[in-house]
Amino acid sequence: MHGLMRSVWKEPPPPGPPARVGRDWALVGVLVPVAVLEGLLRPDLPWRVLAVTVTVALVPTLLWRRTRPLPMLATVFGVTSLVPLLTGGAPLETYTQAYLLLLVYALFRWGSGRAAVTGLALMLVSLGLSIAVGRVGPADAVAAGAVLVAAIALGTAFRYRSRARQRELDQVKLLEREQLARELHDTVAHHVSAMAIRAQAGLATAASRPDSATEALRVIEAEAARALAEMNAMVRVLRRTDPTPRPVDLAPGRGIGDLQRLAGRDPSGLTVDVALSGDLDDLPPAVAAAIYRVAQESVTNARRHARHATRVEVRVAADATSVRLSVSDDGEDAGRPSASPGHGLVGMTERAGLLGGTCVAGPGPDRGWTVTAVLPRAATAT
Repeated sequence: MHGLMRSVWKEPPPPGPPARVGRDWALVGVLVPVAVLEGLLRPDLPWRVLAVTVTVALVPTLLWRRTRPLPMLATVFGVTSLVPLLTGGAPLETYTQAYLLLLVYALFRWGSGRAAVTGLALMLVSLGLSIAVGRVGPADAVAAGAVLVAAIALGTAFRYRSRARQRELDQVKLLEREQLARELHDTVAHHVSAMAIRAQAGLATAASRPDSATEALRVIEAEAARALAEMNAMVRVLRRTDPTPRPVDLAPGRGIGDLQRLAGRDPSGLTVDVALSGDLDDLPPAVAAAIYRVAQESVTNARRHARHATRVEVRVAADATSVRLSVSDDGEDAGRPSASPGHGLVGMTERAGLLGGTCVAGPGPDRGWTVTAVLPRAATAT
């Protein structure tokens, strides 16, 4: 119990309370004439002028109810408790003063835990004094307490509902950041790695084989153009303001048909061989894109880290329930410890996991490195 009270006392106020907005001024503009009309039309209102004056004077507290909830509540309860001293103990109660419940709601919606506890104590003291001096009877006290409890419960419920929603939004933002990080890594890192490898080969052969250096420059230019095109496609999707984007705009840009682009021999002597088997024609776009991205990242890692590798084999096989990808090289394992996976392996594992599949990487049975991914054929992104 002590821990609960301590956590409530240290509860910070919700971030970003709205400042005064147009509806607040409109509310004040409506309540002031309503209070005046009540003073003119209500025949049983005691101390008519003073009651209307106090009611109207307290209306502006609503303008600061979110940013300064406790001072506004203290002002209201202080004034309403002191005014009866001027009227011989008769309370000044107008129907319009019901708007003061908005201050109670705002305190528990926007105030800190310390402010809420202080405000609650202030309200209880005020209600207790009213009962002690006979201004409020037991039945009226119970009714007033029930109304205050309702306002407090409503403010607390909206407070924690807003907090839960904010947590959901933060989680969505985190997932979007992870997805964007994967896409950037898979596109930019792949193309930049290819350009770096070609540049190294060009520098190594520039003096003895100028033609090879020229060819390396052409490959670098093509890789740069592809990287720029993929980046522009991502930017177009991210900048869309249409609330109902077309599916083609958000569909993955790569698929099974693009795997053959990974095949070939680079100037360093590394040969990439791609083989496909099974029915791969009607795969969901998300599965096809994941297979391509995992294969692309695996080939890039082999080019960067597989020492003395001469061959990379990419195998994709599909059956009625799943699609299996295997990428293996014949290089040495140095430089690729499985205990501390980099962003690429993390991204591949996340891609497979989001589709209900698996992705594992480690040393091959004989030598080299092997990446194996298995995805459900009918998977949908989660």
